[in-house]
Amino acid sequence: MSEDALITREQRGNISVLTMVYRPYNLLGPKLINAIVEQIEAARDAGSRAIVLRSGLRHFSAGADLDIFDKRVEQGSGDSGNENRRLNGVEFLRFMELLPIPLIASVHGVCLGGGLELALSCDYVIAANSAKIGSVEATLGLHPLLGGIQRQVQRIGALRAKEMSMLARRYDAPTLEKWGLINLTVPEESLEKATMAIAEEFAQGPTLAHAATKELAHIAVNDGVAAADEAMARVQAPIWASEDLKAGLASFRKNGPGLAKFVGR
Repeated sequence: MSEDALITREQRGNISVLTMVYRPYNLLGPKLINAIVEQIEAARDAGSRAIVLRSGLRHFSAGADLDIFDKRVEQGSGDSGNENRRLNGVEFLRFMELLPIPLIASVHGVCLGGGLELALSCDYVIAANSAKIGSVEATLGLHPLLGGIQRQVQRIGALRAKEMSMLARRYDAPTLEKWGLINLTVPEESLEKATMAIAEEFAQGPTLAHAATKELAHIAVNDGVAAADEAMARVQAPIWASEDLKAGLASFRKNGPGLAKFVGR
């Protein structure tokens, strides 16, 4: 990996660990987003069955690259078409949310603004109990630009989402776990071990079924339960031809529940 790489990728069995090292604070903009997409595609192509996204710096991400906003103010428009992005903001979040592989965000330090939107695009968010998390864009005269507001509404309701984005406070991770914005908080010294244990659970599961779960959840929260009901047969079709289903049924009959060994196909 070159010294100027923005993200390193380490393969631990069938888990890819992506570590952001874009100094100084993993500021989110076209450079980092393009690098995330590239490394996630590489992890997918390597056959990974779970992907961890974390930081190798002091903070997970301190927010957006403000140089982008200066340029947009100069042009008087929020158009991102000339920013050398592979995907625009919404496309990027959908790429993450519909990736047919579980994504785990492992958060320490501060996770602010676009960094929080990045974490919320993952399927599972684990954070150190010392982490400080918030939508702080209002301090700049902005609000979350990638889609963070509506994703907060999905998870914690409109009142809390408006509180987070309009008051621009930094919250401790245990509070946001109680609200349901993130999944789990652990002591900072346990973060890596706990992250990898969760990633291993995902990676040992039936990967095609997990992909279907992700897609149906995405449809349900965006288009409603009726749309998800209509999509079920199509989304579930690959499961019926999977090796994992055959293995799961055979293991259940022989050994009872919970002992199947899945291969991700």
